[in-house]
Amino acid sequence: MRALLPLTVSVLALFAVIPASAQMKPDTAGMKTQSIEVTARPIATFARNGQEKPNPKLEWRGGLVLTSPSSYFGGWSGLLLSGDGKSLTAVSDAGMWMTGEIAYDDGERPKALRAVRVGALKALKGLPLRRARDRDAEAITLASGSVGKGTAYIAFEQNDRIGVFPLDKNGIGAPTKYLEMPKEAARMRADGFEALTVLAGGPNKGAVVAFAEHPLRGEKLHRGWIWGAGGPKGFVVPGVEGYGITDAASLADGSVLILERRFRWFEGVKIRLRHLAASSLKPGGTAAGEILLEADSAMEIDNLEALAVTEGAKGETVVTLMSDDNFNRFLQRTVLLQFTLKDAPNAAGKNENARSEKRASNEEAN
Repeated sequence: MRALLPLTVSVLALFAVIPASAQMKPDTAGMKTQSIEVTARPIATFARNGQEKPNPKLEWRGGLVLTSPSSYFGGWSGLLLSGDGKSLTAVSDAGMWMTGEIAYDDGERPKALRAVRVGALKALKGLPLRRARDRDAEAITLASGSVGKGTAYIAFEQNDRIGVFPLDKNGIGAPTKYLEMPKEAARMRADGFEALTVLAGGPNKGAVVAFAEHPLRGEKLHRGWIWGAGGPKGFVVPGVEGYGITDAASLADGSVLILERRFRWFEGVKIRLRHLAASSLKPGGTAAGEILLEADSAMEIDNLEALAVTEGAKGETVVTLMSDDNFNRFLQRTVLLQFTLKDAPNAAGKNENARSEKRASNEEAN
């Protein structure tokens, strides 16, 4: 009987999911940009039992459980933060964007999400994304300028593509173009492009890097691509077995953090954070990397799909994770978690990015 218990619980959980998934994601084709209320409940400790285990690579800063009465709140799969970590832009797999301001306690611990607005992502020429398979935004990263006035790359799965979108104080505008796709994209599963970043330094500074969530059909290793003068070229990421790659973020030296997630009915959700060296991110390369964090349901995790890297008030590197609740508020949560990355490459480039964003913000105010 004891051996059957996990299966019984899993089956019951599956039936619990069905009514929520039957509601599906909100239809955003005719959605209007609007302000919404978001409530933030602080997460005091990363470990649910309050007993933090020291991590030589990451130090817990704080977190939030985010809730809203709006039916448009949820599914957040990609995260973009300003250099100082205060301005937030997120994209949802329902074809939406969200902007807001993260408030901090003593400059370090997140305590609230304020001035939140949501709107619909658009197709070329500002047309609505009418098909659900066209709305599945999974990742966002800054292409140029600042979060308040610049451009971003947004990656979509199902209808796999990476678009260039303008950013301003009104949110995310219609795309201006799409990047050339790798020839291997034809062999992607339904969960295609899931992780995206622009290299902040290193030999390939400025290059776009994207990852598929799972290995391509007929392959066992995960793949990534780097966009250069000759178009997108592939490399492999071994060691991710059983996990999916759900997001990526570049550090100042051009190395990359990737977020990995795994779900099994018998064990729940597990996540990992892996560090890939800058030298391995090249056409034909092998980016094995070092695991910095492993966590399971004993920790305050959920379906973590979004990752961003910023700079704290003391110049430290801050890693922010955010979860996709699948619009299933009975069984899943939207959480925002923050850590300090110890011994991170000094962010000279990030300091300049933060100064550029501050200058851009001042120019907008004037």
